[in-house]
This record gives sequence, structure tokens and C-alpha cells, in this order.
Amino acid sequence: MPMRPSEPQQVWTDALLDSPHEVRDKAQRVRTMFNAIAPRYELVNTLFSGGRDAYWRRKAVELASVRREDVVLDVACGTGDFARAFVRSGAGQVVGADFAHEMLLCAGRRPRSAGGGRTDAAGFTGPHWIEADALRLPFADESFSIVSCAFGLRNLGDLDQGLREARRVLRPGGRCVILEFTRPDNAMFRRVYEFYSNRLMPKAATMISGDRYGAYRYLPRSVVSFLTAEEMCRRLREAGLSQPRATPLTLGVVTVYVAGRDA
Repeated sequence: MPMRPSEPQQVWTDALLDSPHEVRDKAQRVRTMFNAIAPRYELVNTLFSGGRDAYWRRKAVELASVRREDVVLDVACGTGDFARAFVRSGAGQVVGADFAHEMLLCAGRRPRSAGGGRTDAAGFTGPHWIEADALRLPFADESFSIVSCAFGLRNLGDLDQGLREARRVLRPGGRCVILEFTRPDNAMFRRVYEFYSNRLMPKAATMISGDRYGAYRYLPRSVVSFLTAEEMCRRLREAGLSQPRATPLTLGVVTVYVAGRDA
């Protein structure tokens, strides 16, 4: 009798979700998870944010004060929505980097009309996609005037190393722009929002995405167990980034952080 294909093993179990940011092999689990959910990742984000995800990215790009001469690196770029937002804002060059191969394949399949990709006078077509680990970026020191990351920082296996790498490849006078989920300050709104994100959304998102690895159980748990805005600003300073500013959006559901590099 032929053997049935084995069922995918849950990447995120209840025990691991107690402290997801302390899991020793977190990076490999995150890579497996994102490779699995890549095909419907953008659809799920749009549906369960009520379309607000596009506004959050636009606002973060606005706060980045993009100029025509900017060279942007979008770290943990996923399927490329944030990188494409920088292209549409007029940035001269944009590179998207991610270590999840399937995410990059999805990014590369998007038509230029949907992504804003174009060739500038120097012949650079953006965004350009590269498979790379945020903890070991394959770029020379001081290569970019903007380093960005949207909803990926909390998924890094080593947050502080990721921030140090961002500073390393950032030019003096450049900007580090981070868009990340946070817990709303208002207690009543926080209870309603977290009931939605921890109870309702995971079940529906799992069904729509076809996820069989526990991705949509991990993602909301990774938010409630992550840093506050104050803690994030402290970590940015400790990584050598200067004058971090935190701008909450949508009653604090997400926060945009902008920090600089002095030297």
C-alpha cells in the first residue's frame, strides 16, 4: 500500500508560543513559515487590516522624507509592498532583501504597473530583489541613505544584531525607518483589538491562506510579546542610531520609528 504524504509539522506549538522571541532556532522557523504562506500573504494582510496596511506604508514613507538621490534598502521585504512604496515616492534606487525565497519569488512576479518599478536615467530598475539574511547583509559599509523594515523586525532571530547591521550599511546622515506592530495604549481598545487579532483573525487567516504551519498563531503572539515603543527607541539608541522618534498610527496598532546615523 502506498504511503500517504506526511502532514506538515507545526512550526509554532503552544509551548513555543509562550515566548516566541526566545526560541533558539527562531530564524529557521520564521523562514519556513514565510515560505509557506507567501502566495496569499498580501491578500491576508489587506483583508485583516481592513486595507489600512497600505496607508501605514504610505505614512512611513512620508516620514522618511524621501529624496530623488536616496538609495533605499528594504530589509525583510517579503513580497515587496514597502519597497514598491519607496519607488513610487521617487527614491532613486531601491533594493528589497529577504531570506525567504518564496516571498522574493512573489515579489518578482508582480507587474511593474502594480509595483511602480521603472528604469532611471542611470539604467537602474527598481525595486531590485536579493535573497539575504538581515543579520548578515551582503553590502559594504555605508551603502544606503535609507534602511527600512516593515513588520519584519520582531521576526529577526537577533534583534540587536539586525539593528547593528542596519546601522553598518547606513550612510552618515541617513535614516532608518521601521514600521512595526505595537500594543495600543488605550486599555479598552487594546482588549477589543487583541481579541480580534488573537482569537478571530488566526482562524480565518489560516483558512484563507491554507497555512498548516501555525504562522497565523505565531504572528499575533509575536506582537503582544514584543517591545513597547519606548523599549524599541532604547534599542535603536543602543545600536548606535540617533534621535529615534516614534509615531503611532491607528490608535497605536502600529508605530513608525525614524532614527538617524550621525557618524
